[in-house]
Amino acid sequence: MKTRYILSTTIAAVLIYGCVSQQPTQRIEFMADEAYPEGVAYDSTANVYYVSSARLGTIGKVTPQGTYSTLYSDNSLKSTYGVKVYGNKVLVAAGDANYSKFTSPDTRTKMARLLAIDSQSGKKLMDVDLSQLLPGKHFPNDIAIDPQGNMYITDSFAHGIYKVSPDGRASVFARDKMFETMGVGLNGIVYHPDGFLLASNTGTGQVYKIDIQNPSKASKVLVDQYFLGADGLLLDDNNHLTVVVNGGNDKIFRLESTDGWQSAKVSASTLASDRFTYPSTATRFQNSTWIMNAKFSELVDSNSVPSKNFAIQKAVFKPLPKPKD
Repeated sequence: MKTRYILSTTIAAVLIYGCVSQQPTQRIEFMADEAYPEGVAYDSTANVYYVSSARLGTIGKVTPQGTYSTLYSDNSLKSTYGVKVYGNKVLVAAGDANYSKFTSPDTRTKMARLLAIDSQSGKKLMDVDLSQLLPGKHFPNDIAIDPQGNMYITDSFAHGIYKVSPDGRASVFARDKMFETMGVGLNGIVYHPDGFLLASNTGTGQVYKIDIQNPSKASKVLVDQYFLGADGLLLDDNNHLTVVVNGGNDKIFRLESTDGWQSAKVSASTLASDRFTYPSTATRFQNSTWIMNAKFSELVDSNSVPSKNFAIQKAVFKPLPKPKD
């Protein structure tokens, strides 16, 4: 009987531990009716997260305690996507590519704008039209900033990267045949201190390296797997890159490079049990990585009731086992 009791207790403990270990990671839950935020950026000065809205086009802010409020909105905005903080500015990519509640024929896949909003007053400081720089459809998606304050914006439909100077002058920075794909292409983008950009491609699942001084010199980062559904990027340090993947996979990967991003390998990832819900972009808060759960799967489900509640979720990476020699 004693042996059986010990065995039963052990099994119960394993089951309890298994249930506990299957819980999602820490989340900051907030209410933002129908917002469907895609971009997220933490502002250490204000101690808030700025979030975009693919559905309503607003720009909101979320406290670490989960209180949401609107920073900026205007009737001309349809959808907002990538968000970055630069000094006192909140930079936002705005368009009308998909999911907008206020889409219209004159803006659908035609609008491409870069906005700068004052983080304290909520006033618009800059509004740059990018829609005439490249032909075809447009989907301004994400933003990177170099030390001089130049801004680089991916266009997921036009398969190019725009450059906007600090004083608002816009130009085409890079366009390459290898960026092209059906549907959503170039997506997440980051600046590397060694003078190049890293950009993800949703459709091809690849990561590209683009030299700042010679943007025609673009190359694929050689990785032993593709990241179909790749979305936001976050540079953790010079040798580590976070890649957010959605569209069914819904996991976060960490890449490591030891050769200046000519190549990279997957060093860690989140677990399926973390249950991200269409993760889109990433930001840093107190040496941790936090992910925006965009919940876009609901927007393609005609039976789905629009959400009121969303969450910014902590990514806890589990190192991948190293291959045996």
